[in-house]
Amino acid sequence: MAGMKGKQSVRDMVLSLGLIGIVAGFIYVFIPNDDSEPPLKRVDYRVELLTARRAAAYPVAAPEGLSKQWKATSVRFQGADFDAWHLGFHDPDGEYVAIEQSTQKPVTFIDDASQGAEETNKTQRIGERSWQRYEGAKYDALVLKEKGSTTVVTGTASFAQLTKMAGALKTEQGPYA
Repeated sequence: MAGMKGKQSVRDMVLSLGLIGIVAGFIYVFIPNDDSEPPLKRVDYRVELLTARRAAAYPVAAPEGLSKQWKATSVRFQGADFDAWHLGFHDPDGEYVAIEQSTQKPVTFIDDASQGAEETNKTQRIGERSWQRYEGAKYDALVLKEKGSTTVVTGTASFAQLTKMAGALKTEQGPYA
């Protein structure tokens, strides 16, 4: 009788393993999985933005009114480092767009922020301001030099999307923010 019980438990184990295999296979097939990179978490940057706006020596910019398809993925304010403000997004096409602001010397800051993009002779009117276009192997950028600070909208996204971001930037919170 004991021999029978041993066979039974082995059979049960094999069946359970088989079942686990089927369930795992089912999960693998039917749950979308993109092996290239884990899904990016959306960050809530409101606290950092308020802190930066209180502390920075210039008007800190953040977008307002962009669709939910624009996903904020990173935020940083470094008061000790030229009041550097960084806000990173994934645009609706899955490309990267960053807002970088700083009181650092424009030449150095623009080069760092845009990953070495070169200034072109093209400017772009967005709202009331004129932005300079930069083009690079890695990132393109729109640059706004103002008294005391520089704003760079840069990334792998198209100029159309960089323009959209630059156009959405506000330096004070609107009534709906």
